[in-house]
Amino acid sequence: MEQQNAKEITRVVGGLRGEIEIPGDKSVSHRSVMLAGLCDTPVRISNYLHAADCLSTAAAMEALGVSVRWSDDTTLTVTGRGFDGLTEPAGILDAGDSGTMLRLMMGLLAPQPFLSTFTGDAALYRRPMGRVIAPLSEMGARIAGRAGGKYLPITILPAEQKLHGIQYKMPMASAQVKSAILLAGLRAEGETMVVEPYPSRDHTERMLRAFGVEIRQDGTRVACRAARKLSAPDRIDVPGDISSAAFWLVAASVIPGSDLLLKGVGVNPTRTGVLDVLRDMGAHIERLHERESGGEPIADIRVRSAKLHGVSFGGAIIPRLIDEIPILAVAALFADGDTKITGAEELRVKETNRLHAVAAEYNKLAPCVEELADGLVIRGGAKIHHAECFSYDDHRMAMSLAVAGAAGDGVTIENPECVDISYPAFYKTMLDLQR
Repeated sequence: MEQQNAKEITRVVGGLRGEIEIPGDKSVSHRSVMLAGLCDTPVRISNYLHAADCLSTAAAMEALGVSVRWSDDTTLTVTGRGFDGLTEPAGILDAGDSGTMLRLMMGLLAPQPFLSTFTGDAALYRRPMGRVIAPLSEMGARIAGRAGGKYLPITILPAEQKLHGIQYKMPMASAQVKSAILLAGLRAEGETMVVEPYPSRDHTERMLRAFGVEIRQDGTRVACRAARKLSAPDRIDVPGDISSAAFWLVAASVIPGSDLLLKGVGVNPTRTGVLDVLRDMGAHIERLHERESGGEPIADIRVRSAKLHGVSFGGAIIPRLIDEIPILAVAALFADGDTKITGAEELRVKETNRLHAVAAEYNKLAPCVEELADGLVIRGGAKIHHAECFSYDDHRMAMSLAVAGAAGDGVTIENPECVDISYPAFYKTMLDLQR
């Protein structure tokens, strides 16, 4: 390990205490700047996530002719020129590490009469895009890519005719795929409907409604029709990201003496699976000062240290916590008894193969994790030793390892700077909370 590219996390003694302003929700940040860019009046966005993934989306919208003016690191005003005001980018659009940005932008640009090409970092080049390309192609989009059209670089060719709506039955629940189809459906003839096996996060549907689009929902079916124009709200206040809050929820639960108040966290029911599982494990969690902004429910969350026990979960709850599985696996390390996670095979095609990464790295801390084809078995309660672990350049792996080390005997994380993708202030915040 090259120590100049490593982060040393030491054991936290005395607990984590204080208040944390949670960074803006990554999913809502992406969608807010995209939809605002389709309007012809200014939209002020506050608490925008100033991290690499969301900055890629803002830069792409600028490259498409949208005005993006920053007041500070987390506040911007976006002014587009209407649905038909996007212009052909002069260069290649860089999605960086963001699968969300890429998949949603593919849906947004599929109906456009110009060519756009996407690139990204090495990890994104390995992530398959076929499950987005298939339904968009069925709608009439023309998309070309490497290796049979499934991988970056991907080019969206000018639409030869107006896209047509489809009824698409998804093989697995995915907010990214659903959102790409709905965004393309805003400029398609007829109705566009997506049917999921389980409900996935619904930020796109909520935000489309906030922009005046009529969305029809019936159970796991969601549909829209072409919109002539979006009605821009004056402002959007992005809630704190529950995926970022999850690291503190687990850290405070497993580090004795901890008591944290997480301010302004988004508690959209399609995202709160992590709260449900932690409560089932015996965590002390309270939701306070519940309110709503821009169609998204928000709350302050108090979490205190607790004695956790193992649980089993899978099936319908997985889409509600898919990004939180690496940190929930840390909670399982410190719980009494076994935790079994199933139905999470999607984690194999994230920034890295997260099922394999969790098993490989956590077993360095304590040999108690079994990798399944679609999940994990974690045998809790083992002694957690100091180890040198690799982040796989995956922000969620790096932060999860940091929590495990802080609650155990420390950890050295190789390539720790990948947290900049979603939470640049993470390590500093951890230091600030120690008493």
